[in-house]
Amino acid sequence: MDLRIFTEPQQGADYDTLLTVARATEELGFDAFFRSDHYLAMGDSDGLPGPTDAWITLAGLARDTSRIRLGTLMTAGTFRLPGVLAIQVAQVDAMSGGRVEFGLGSGWFEAEHTAYGIPFPKEKFGRLEEQLEIVTGLWRTPLGETFDYEGRYYQLKDSPALPKPAQNRVPVLVGGHGAKRTPRLAARFADEFNIPFASIGETERQFGRVRAAVEEHGRRPDELVYSNALVVCVGKDDGEVARRAAAIGRDVEELKENGLAGSPAEVVDKLGRYAAVGSGRVYLQLLDLTDLDHLELISSQVMSQLP
Repeated sequence: MDLRIFTEPQQGADYDTLLTVARATEELGFDAFFRSDHYLAMGDSDGLPGPTDAWITLAGLARDTSRIRLGTLMTAGTFRLPGVLAIQVAQVDAMSGGRVEFGLGSGWFEAEHTAYGIPFPKEKFGRLEEQLEIVTGLWRTPLGETFDYEGRYYQLKDSPALPKPAQNRVPVLVGGHGAKRTPRLAARFADEFNIPFASIGETERQFGRVRAAVEEHGRRPDELVYSNALVVCVGKDDGEVARRAAAIGRDVEELKENGLAGSPAEVVDKLGRYAAVGSGRVYLQLLDLTDLDHLELISSQVMSQLP
């Protein structure tokens, strides 16, 4: 099982903090560093010093790291026009030497749109589908040819479809809990399907829906990677677990129920139960970005025990 680090910088982190965590992620042997795409803090956080843009951050990390994969869970479709987004992601992929993965979602947090003057359309899913068609279509267009698209929400004419990513195919992530439209979207576009903050039972049901949709679309279900995103809180003993839970304002028992919390042995056991229902990759939502000892513990005592 792959373990990836997933951060929420809108809660309060500047670029230097994110770079420190990303370099630790790389040095400690994790597979990838991902971040959310939000412009407004949630809950009780003041968000200081203020938001960082996901793709500007990843452009910096593309030059300041050398091995780890880089991406978003998920880029908000409401923040960017699809043609511009295709250019941004392709450029960051080239800057990283082909290490980018592209997660795209519809956008959901209305308050951040209001706060920064970003339109928040009612129909977001249809826009998301067109955005995926456009971004992947631009990347697939052979050099020297142009790309046209006539959709309900977006129209492109005579696009040179440049630049191209460094990778022949940038991995595309689609995710969510939707029972019908989301699996169909994953079947059409995804290299990876991610379900965030779901129980083992919910994970098994959603993976089953996606597998069925993929097969119906004429693809093999095992063409996709199936993954989870879960908050992580590991400690060498009960006191350390409690301290880390308190630092992120969460209850230990709630974290054990809904995330990956407890001793290394407890977390390894729970990861094994997710693996048993088909999860091959887990994004560890790291909420305290100052606690690098937490990363070291996960690397040395959790990741080292995984097959």
